[in-house]
Amino acid sequence: MSKKPVTYAWIFARGGSKGLPKKNIRPLNKIPLIAHAIKIGLNSPLIDKLFISTDDEEIAKIAQQYGAEVPFIRPPELASDTAPERLAWRHAVEWVKTSKHTDMEVMISLPSTSPLRTLDEVNQGINYFYKGGWETVLAVSPSNRHPSFNVINMNKKGEVSLVNPPNIKGARRQDFDPVYDITTAFYVTTPDFVLKYDSFWDGRVGAIEIPVEHAVDIDCEFDFKFAEFLLKEKGRINENN
Repeated sequence: MSKKPVTYAWIFARGGSKGLPKKNIRPLNKIPLIAHAIKIGLNSPLIDKLFISTDDEEIAKIAQQYGAEVPFIRPPELASDTAPERLAWRHAVEWVKTSKHTDMEVMISLPSTSPLRTLDEVNQGINYFYKGGWETVLAVSPSNRHPSFNVINMNKKGEVSLVNPPNIKGARRQDFDPVYDITTAFYVTTPDFVLKYDSFWDGRVGAIEIPVEHAVDIDCEFDFKFAEFLLKEKGRINENN
């Protein structure tokens, strides 16, 4: 792509969370969790607009205080525990197509639950998408467990077996290509792809690798405490350097 496409970032943040109530506005390193994602979106030179899609008035108010735009309150049926987030993405794209912002060419989702990703990593992902050939670009981190050795099935009798047994007898983990975990750091795609397909696996997916310590996805109290610890350690190291 010779000219930078018009790129909008979206943060999809529900008010309800069974695993960690009110997590999106809970303070993490002195600012609300969602504010970490907002700062990334506002500081990226590749992102032209940053929007919040939420069903929660309190989240909307706090997001606006940190500089994000909240163009609508998401319908409750698109914010339940059982509603796929993909439907919220489509709702956002459909809003764009009927708004004054109809020039959106690239869409990036910045989940609030991934506060340790860096601005540089997000920019790398967007630029990788700009190079072309992908319907979606996301971030991955090295997996500490290989499915050929560590992932098992268990039947009703309690017997276990490998889900993906190695096809080389006596093979070591080092003999196999590395595997990666999908992170929630970001997802870059196009509005047309969101409207046409139900999964990013329906298209060609590319990825950039980020460190494991940047890939924390906050879903429960332990995740939150771990992210808090890593941010404090990062701050301490920076102070000493």
